[in-house]
Amino acid sequence: MAERGCSDKSRGRIQMEVGADGVAIITIFNPSLNLLSGDVILSLKESTEQALERDDVKAIVVTGNKELRLNVTAFGRPQQRKKTQRELGYLSLEVMTDALEAARKPLLAAIDGSALGGGLEIALVCCHARLSTPKAKLGLTELQFGLLPGLGGTQRLPRLVGLPKALEMILTSKLVKGDEAHTLGLVDAIASPDELINTARSWALNIAEHTKPWVASLYRTDKLWPLSEAKEILMLARKQAQEQSPNVAHPMVCIDVIEEGIVSGPRAGLWKEAEALEELQQSSTCKSLIHIFFAQRRTFKVPGITDLGLVARKINKVAIVGGELMGPEIATVLILNNYLVFLKEENEKSLQVGIERVKANLQSLFNKRELTSEMVEKTLSLLQGVLHYDSLREVDLVIEHAVSENISLKQQVFSDLEKYCPQHCILASNTSTIDINLIGDKTKSHSRIIGTHFFSLPHAMPLLEVVRTRKTSPQVIVDLLDVVKKIKKIPLVVGSSAGFAVNRMFFCYSKAAMLLVECGADIYQVDRPITNFGFPMGPFRMIDLVGLGVATAIGTQFVKNFPDRAYKSMLLHIMQESNQAGESKSYASTDSELEKKIMMARSISVKLHGEELVEVILFPVVNEACRILAEGIAAKASDLDIASVIGLGFPSYRGGIIFWADCLGPKYICSKLEEWSKTFGEFFRPCAYLLERASKGTSLGATVAQVVPRL
Repeated sequence: MAERGCSDKSRGRIQMEVGADGVAIITIFNPSLNLLSGDVILSLKESTEQALERDDVKAIVVTGNKELRLNVTAFGRPQQRKKTQRELGYLSLEVMTDALEAARKPLLAAIDGSALGGGLEIALVCCHARLSTPKAKLGLTELQFGLLPGLGGTQRLPRLVGLPKALEMILTSKLVKGDEAHTLGLVDAIASPDELINTARSWALNIAEHTKPWVASLYRTDKLWPLSEAKEILMLARKQAQEQSPNVAHPMVCIDVIEEGIVSGPRAGLWKEAEALEELQQSSTCKSLIHIFFAQRRTFKVPGITDLGLVARKINKVAIVGGELMGPEIATVLILNNYLVFLKEENEKSLQVGIERVKANLQSLFNKRELTSEMVEKTLSLLQGVLHYDSLREVDLVIEHAVSENISLKQQVFSDLEKYCPQHCILASNTSTIDINLIGDKTKSHSRIIGTHFFSLPHAMPLLEVVRTRKTSPQVIVDLLDVVKKIKKIPLVVGSSAGFAVNRMFFCYSKAAMLLVECGADIYQVDRPITNFGFPMGPFRMIDLVGLGVATAIGTQFVKNFPDRAYKSMLLHIMQESNQAGESKSYASTDSELEKKIMMARSISVKLHGEELVEVILFPVVNEACRILAEGIAAKASDLDIASVIGLGFPSYRGGIIFWADCLGPKYICSKLEEWSKTFGEFFRPCAYLLERASKGTSLGATVAQVVPRL
């Protein structure tokens, strides 16, 4: 008969159950997401010591309630004092190594679900064996947060899977499934979820009876390369890290820690790991990445909407009105996530074009071995092409992408949809710039009209702006957020205005860059500092990639709706008149052609003095983000950080546009904008929100209590 014991404190819950066979099963519970904190690890140590003291316990199996993850909330906080040497190495050396790994009874890990970060490091310490299910996910993900594995992962993983694979897993935060982990030697055996614990029990008893090996992970050397070859591998890793992450330190620090363990021994490596972790967790990179991590999780939480207790209604059938443009791409995303999709077009020819594009998308996934032929066939069976609105009488959601940014045509489409679609059906538009209030202005169904702004290449772009009107019901927003989650997108719920959030910021980003070029800067001199800052591409490369048509549409809407501060680019106007459309139309300007157009623009522009290129481009974006907050278009400053990182390519290790601006200080940004506005006009003039925050010394990201939100 099993005997239970439980350690249940504010630090999490550890449950121990001793079976008649003499195996103690220790289960870690720590809501939410089973995040591992130092206190939970101490509870694990206490339970393990209890099991070691009991005469009826022959072996110990440690497992988690489905998932064990690194608790990033423990990092990035200011330290009151510097830790002593013993405090630095307490968890990693005294607890993990000298207590758990040195246990005098077999200690195993049974992994089902996920063992990530500290969760995997506990499994590595369970040195005598690790068992997992075939689909379990294992990985050391700390570098995603500007950290390194701090519980011995930098020392134990290379000894289990070899140095090259360990470097790959740690530096890229790569996850491996149970089957691959078994092949690599990270786990010793695979068992089905139903048999995992029983298999672990038997394995533990075999170790206790010395019929299976008993070797500590930390002191294995069979997979370590000779020192000279190891140093060559580490040198190559440093070169790649410098090329891929030139603006952050933690990848290089991590490589140094791994090398210390190989050169000076694992215990020296553990000390260096503990010291490095203490330093990295106070870095701006760590604070920024942790901010982005939680900001992304908060995008599904909308004040005044998701806290009302509403339950999402089930959406099964979705119609896409528009079989050309982006319609087939949206349809592909939906059918890949098991939605029944009706693709509507005006004529058979256009409809077939759309269906063929969906087929091509699926074929591409098949070619990449992401889908089997059976999966392609099953997925395609969820798509139906239709020519009449009458076929949409049973759909739950319609996404209109029938016409490019034309208000009157979109209004007509919505009038037709209102006539044919059922009363519960959500009517959405995939516009990128037009005020959703105007699109539904001629209907009577205002409460169920909403915007779904998919960005270019919807299958690849994770961000999706959910745009509500003044009358959109909370239930519709909750329903749509459920769809967004199921299609694996990141929502940005915003109020309706021209350009919403991302494109309003994009306009200022691109226009500031054009102003620099028209005032004398070389086009590559503008793009290069932005990429050096951490963007994947500069503003001109981005404009070229999305096409001048899109950039012009965004710019036109901005000039029309915000004429008081709109900067009219002569360069964009000249490029348009000469029929240049960018790479999206496959005939981007040659260097010589582009140079002629730049010279034409400069001949009618004012010269800009100074070399503050990054600030000149990004401070107007900060200014516009402040307006978006002040108007209540975005509910939270952190939403705009996510919008800038995912929508514009702002480097995540700088925390997003508002977080970064607060690090520089509103007063400094305001002073620079005021300086530039005296020379170049209203485009740079700081808004009232920024002026107020600068004068009061308040952060830009602080809650805006006085604003009546457009949400």
